[in-house]
Amino acid sequence: MNTDFLIIGSGIAGLTFALKVARKLPGASVTLVTKGDESETNTKYAQGGIAVVTDLTKDDYAQHINDTITAGDGLCDETIVRMVINEAPARLQELIDLGVEFDREPGGQLDLGREGGHSQNRIVHHKDITGQEVERALLKQIHSLPNIKIVSHCYAVDLITEHHLGKEIARGYNTTTCFGAYVLDPVNNRIEKILSKITMLATGGAGQVYRYTTNPLIATGDGIGMAYRAKGVIENMEFVQFHPTALFKPGENPMFLISEAVRGKGAILKNKDGGEFMNNYDKQRELAPRDIVARAIDSELKARGDDFIYLDCAHFPAGQFAKNFPNIFRACMDIGIDPSKDRIPVVPAAHFVCGGIKTDDLGRTSINHLYACGECASTGLHGANRLASNSLLEAVVFSHRAFTDASGKVENINLNSAIPEWNEPATTKADEMVLITQTIADIKSIMSNYVGIVRNDLRLSRGLSRLRNLFKEVRSFYNTNVLSPQLCELRNMVTVALLITRSAYIRDENRGLHFNKDHVKNTKSQSPR
Repeated sequence: MNTDFLIIGSGIAGLTFALKVARKLPGASVTLVTKGDESETNTKYAQGGIAVVTDLTKDDYAQHINDTITAGDGLCDETIVRMVINEAPARLQELIDLGVEFDREPGGQLDLGREGGHSQNRIVHHKDITGQEVERALLKQIHSLPNIKIVSHCYAVDLITEHHLGKEIARGYNTTTCFGAYVLDPVNNRIEKILSKITMLATGGAGQVYRYTTNPLIATGDGIGMAYRAKGVIENMEFVQFHPTALFKPGENPMFLISEAVRGKGAILKNKDGGEFMNNYDKQRELAPRDIVARAIDSELKARGDDFIYLDCAHFPAGQFAKNFPNIFRACMDIGIDPSKDRIPVVPAAHFVCGGIKTDDLGRTSINHLYACGECASTGLHGANRLASNSLLEAVVFSHRAFTDASGKVENINLNSAIPEWNEPATTKADEMVLITQTIADIKSIMSNYVGIVRNDLRLSRGLSRLRNLFKEVRSFYNTNVLSPQLCELRNMVTVALLITRSAYIRDENRGLHFNKDHVKNTKSQSPR
């Protein structure tokens, strides 16, 4: 298959980019590949909303910029932060024009919520299923365009670069260049070559490398793994955000997220004895940035030996919880918890990777003709810790900027017809799935026990050693077995787990989401006492 634009991933970043290039260039071919259903993405599970300054009587860009930089603990790129926040209103209006229905007050103005780290109410939302609503509206528009082809239930295995042309030809390239991707069609058991002029990685996160995560099963770090193997620059992988409040339900994967907007409405964190504790950790209490709240909960659990803490919403006005958070209300009621009178058991869970594939202000990676957007990218916006509801914002801003750049250069790029078909040396079929599933379980155990919310040098060293061994085992297994989606995911998961752990081991200071007990003297951020 040949295409002008190849987009891998069907979340808000990939859909926005595909929609814009297809509209501007109706004669161009746009191919969107997703490994599951077209709507099964991290975006779908985003509850809170999109942080945008809209009420200039109470809020302004400077406050949002300051909140973002404060949460990012000094590692944000201030130029990028200013750019994203200044461009946010225009991108929000585009979503509204596309049919996204955001909640509004009786007078018609946007209903603005508030989450941790924000100094003002500025979260635009659709009840507690904002991502699902955005996904619905974008897919409806996508399906109306004849030049967009969606290829679902197919798995992108590797990016195609000049290295696939042989060493002699590869030496002639000054910069690594992307020519598309090899894609596994598991139904027909074939690996197809998709050549493209422009490739966009919009593959989402990697929460599944942890035992407890709010991320869907598809979040296995595929884009980061592919970019790393293609010699792309990866950065800041140690900054993994744990959402403070996932619904405690042993054995559930993914864990159900209790939106930070619930705390924005006044919910209180309490221990099993009913005691409040956030005042011991930060003056913003429940609305402190996520790294502080997650570490505070982790500290309470370890000190008391408890499995979970509580989120208390029983003081909300009658009917308010069910009205504002209907999806969360149903999830709680399904397990016998009535938030209007019962406390909700919650624990922190892996939620968002702040690092990833390094990009510039136009979404361009270090690999020529390859862009990255969304959670798989590291744009400089989040720094050491993402401010709540800045992720969907980042996706729409950078997908727009990538579109403006890519759409202007695609006509000057020629497809490389010399790319060979996939070379499949393996002859053994991996019939024993237990080898894959057990290795995935090993990765999750290592990451959860050694590279969690609070770390130390010994645990990181042991985790790094064990992951290096697993990486070698997986590489050998991959090279001798016929490919399957599960084997491809395992390959990416062990790669991403190793990148997170190695980055955490190297960093000798505490910043934002990375807290190492052996480097307290080098702490640059607030931390539990």
